[in-house]
Amino acid sequence: MTAADRLTDSLYGLGWSTVKKLPEPVAVRLGDSIADLAWKQRGKGVQRLESNYARVRPDASPERLRELSRAGMRSYLRYWMESFRLPSWSEERIRTGFVPKDVHHLTDGLASGRGVILALPHLANWDLAGAWVTTELETPFTTVAERLKPETLYDRFVAYRQGLGMEVLPHSGGTAFGTLARRLRDGGLVCLVADRDLSASGIEVGFFGDTARMPAGPALLAQQTGALLLPVTLWYDDTPVMKGRVHAPIEVPESGDKASRTSVMTQALADAFATGIADHPEDWHMLQRLWLADLDPAKGPS
Repeated sequence: MTAADRLTDSLYGLGWSTVKKLPEPVAVRLGDSIADLAWKQRGKGVQRLESNYARVRPDASPERLRELSRAGMRSYLRYWMESFRLPSWSEERIRTGFVPKDVHHLTDGLASGRGVILALPHLANWDLAGAWVTTELETPFTTVAERLKPETLYDRFVAYRQGLGMEVLPHSGGTAFGTLARRLRDGGLVCLVADRDLSASGIEVGFFGDTARMPAGPALLAQQTGALLLPVTLWYDDTPVMKGRVHAPIEVPESGDKASRTSVMTQALADAFATGIADHPEDWHMLQRLWLADLDPAKGPS
């Protein structure tokens, strides 16, 4: 492990061990202070966030984009402060910390026994939404996590999410899809963050007026297992409570081959994500390149 890897792992470990012990108002102020400092320094992540917001709000002035990026960084740090503290939250705090609309789409789907796929963009705090599902609905689910470096940091994230009641599969290794399909055929729940995929298997979609690439997995799983595919969008407001919406199911098209059906379903997923992002752009934590036009072929995805 390199010195940089050890430092990264240590900082995350410090967050989980220390931030969760802070009183909530102190943690909120700390998150805002860190966010404002990062925003003022205008590093690559902040610049990319602002550039992405310009796609979402093309008519926004430079001043408005700066305001959005500051709010975006505060939202991003709120996610981290909450995530560091989630393991210490009571069940009641988790239950009251998230208020979703149209959750009947999820509960009806689970009751049908056909399996359900929840697909989310990087909006607000998807970990809190997951903890709410395992706590309020008493429904475990399976998700996939990208392998992080160093390996010890990946292990921390896996342990953190398992502690919230999630089954976590590694993204790499080639076995995740088969396991997800088995869980769905057994009538289970799968949750996937699905707004960015720069791999060769990603599906090109129209997204805020240009072309991006999103993962094929949710649509393919729905086709192969008969599971219900539900987009979910999340947002913060001016209260400690996160809000969300479970969108209407995306149905498998009756005609076309697998590739065309996957394309149609992934575009429908992108459209649902876009509605939530357009309403609450500051809660979209996309600090990386997403649109194909923004990629630098010489450097690869970042």
